[in-house]
Amino acid sequence: MTNQQTVKHLTQTAMVTALIIVLGFFPGIPVGIIPVPIVLQNMGIFLAAELLGRKYGTIAVALFLGLVALGLPLLSGGRGGAAVFLGPTGGYLVAWLLAPILIGTLMKLTPATTSGYWWLEVGIVWLAGIAFVDIVGAVWLAIQSNMTLSAALLSNLAFIPGDIIKATLAVLIARRVRAVIDFGVAA
Repeated sequence: MTNQQTVKHLTQTAMVTALIIVLGFFPGIPVGIIPVPIVLQNMGIFLAAELLGRKYGTIAVALFLGLVALGLPLLSGGRGGAAVFLGPTGGYLVAWLLAPILIGTLMKLTPATTSGYWWLEVGIVWLAGIAFVDIVGAVWLAIQSNMTLSAALLSNLAFIPGDIIKATLAVLIARRVRAVIDFGVAA
């Protein structure tokens, strides 16, 4: 990889990290039944994986989560600090870090990014983005909040309609951006 390619990938990674931060400016919507709000930032996680691939997508999310851990109030609602990783949303945040790896790997193993397979790309983001994040988040929520795992998993049903819309929008946006801008990162 040349220096020019490295600079390009790092610039794109920084831009996607900034996008995840901007999506945090939209306040979370409290669900009421659990202490985890509905947020728009997970769409940024999906976009990181879609646009940057598994390596740089994970770097973008890790950079974002590192800034949050340092105390910057970048999560929806102005939350930040290492304590958020131990709270009810901690499992979701850890899953955000792993989601680009999973999405990127599945995208690389399938013809999902080709024009006729948009439905496969949406399915991958639904499975590796929504289902994976919600299951990991529910496991941590059950442990942290003294809920049963089944109750935590059932409470995640409140997120599914919005997550399906956000994941589908992320795929549509990513396909449009990839058609205009050469991200050049598929791995």
